[in-house]
Amino acid sequence: MRIIRGIAASPGIAIGPAHVFQPEDLHVPVQFVSNPEAEWQRMQEAFQKAKNQLQEIASQAAGRLQQQDVAIFEAHLQMLEDPELQASVQAAILHEGKNAESALMENAERYAVQLESLNDEYFRARAADIRDVARRCLRILLGKPQPDITLLQPSILVARDLTPSDTVLLDKSRLLGFCTAEGGATSHTAILAKALGIPAVVGAGPQVLEIEQNQQLVLDAWHGQVVLDPSEDILKQFQDKQRAARAQAAQERADAAKPAITRDGRRVEVVANVGHLDDAHQAVALGAEGIGLLRTEFLYLDRQTEPDEEEQYRAYRAIFEVMGERPVVIRTLDVGGDKALPYLDLGHEENPFLGWRAIRMCLDRPAFFKTQLRAILRAAVGHDIRIMFPMIATVREVRQARALLEEARLELEHAGVPFGRQIQVGIMIEIPSAALMADALAKEVDFFSIGTNDLTQYTLAVERTNKRVAHLSNALDPAVLRLIARVIEEGHRAGIWVGMCGEMAGDERALPILLGLGLDEFSMAPTLIPHAKALIRSCSLEACQAIARHSLTLSDYTEVETYLQAVNSLA
Repeated sequence: MRIIRGIAASPGIAIGPAHVFQPEDLHVPVQFVSNPEAEWQRMQEAFQKAKNQLQEIASQAAGRLQQQDVAIFEAHLQMLEDPELQASVQAAILHEGKNAESALMENAERYAVQLESLNDEYFRARAADIRDVARRCLRILLGKPQPDITLLQPSILVARDLTPSDTVLLDKSRLLGFCTAEGGATSHTAILAKALGIPAVVGAGPQVLEIEQNQQLVLDAWHGQVVLDPSEDILKQFQDKQRAARAQAAQERADAAKPAITRDGRRVEVVANVGHLDDAHQAVALGAEGIGLLRTEFLYLDRQTEPDEEEQYRAYRAIFEVMGERPVVIRTLDVGGDKALPYLDLGHEENPFLGWRAIRMCLDRPAFFKTQLRAILRAAVGHDIRIMFPMIATVREVRQARALLEEARLELEHAGVPFGRQIQVGIMIEIPSAALMADALAKEVDFFSIGTNDLTQYTLAVERTNKRVAHLSNALDPAVLRLIARVIEEGHRAGIWVGMCGEMAGDERALPILLGLGLDEFSMAPTLIPHAKALIRSCSLEACQAIARHSLTLSDYTEVETYLQAVNSLA
């Protein structure tokens, strides 16, 4: 028996044979051609064949996958037609005389590396998409077939890594779990596994590649480990754990619609982070009491033109209709800096996370901003909608944003267009200055929502995408906990409610602390909601308050983690 350790990307236990996926290594010939025009024609034909393949795959997938899975191929189609990529490949062929294979891969890799250097998870994920599209074209140029992963039996998929097109067409009925040598918690493999509730261990290193075809595995994705050739005793232990976990999950799913009330009567709201219409449907099915973060970026990214007011109105309205009377917190556009929009000249920034983004960009482009605000106000008719401004650092920014919101209201009023009139206005607390000024900011808004991902990064001066320091980015650090405590305290002192939409809200380790600090609303990925509600129902508020008080006295996140582990073992 042998154990390989990696990153627990999607919790659960899987037991079964390994299906080892080893795609053929592609050699990229580097040559100079005598007829660049003919070579460019060959490249264009490969682009068109790749486009036809992706359209065919998207058509096949549409009948059996959710829209967000099919959208991967729509994004790939847009990348194939990206003018910048095509122009750079064309220049390498026509002006430098390179062959199509090397021109394509060199430019695609340069583009991918640029994306990987950005601080935003969305664009880092696009690097994998670029490489996937480029390899598809390369196989066409080389006359090689596209890789095929056929699971002949229920299996644990083992691979170096998986591309989006590898992953999205897998037979999910036979996929017990994932184990990859590379990748992280935000890779496509991990994201898909979380969405499907499939156990996944990623980033387990080159040892994974030594696993043999059909070798018996136990994938313990609670603790980020893979057990090879388990003994009968170990196998039975994990089988028992698996049965218990499945029974518990089924019960949690059955109880998902029930409210989240602690044993001593404290009720909190458990709501969903949503990025598109399908997410909203899933959130309702899994017991969400509303939406705590509706990201509006889905309308602006991966396109060449700005969405107009009517398109935005229809998209927001469709999501609001799904939610019915449930409250929806909709965040205004959070792009800029590292989230470039091709139709807006946002310029280059050395440190985009500290740059011109989110509310800063919107305040500098009032006409652009008010288009979104009018669309939200119109879509809000008959619904409980709360507008939230991101990346707020000062009181002045809140006042400026509210002034533009009022202008949008007056424009609709003068035009005789119906709009929602009873709308709460809040802000994300994700910058330390906002947390420190929470007392003043609370007088300006109806609610706070704490974005722990950025709040942690800014507080600890740690770029969570930098492998050298990412381990230092931990929301359980007492410095972050003290800021969270201050925000909740000052919000309640001013009579407003306080929620959280960062990843910490769905972290079961942090849940007792957040309950004890008095958090009113927990917003998380829809798939986490049933379990979070069950945990809250098992808690005592009084005990959670004691846990929170003690956690704030500790000096390091490792001490907090050790303490929480000890408390949980006694529960």
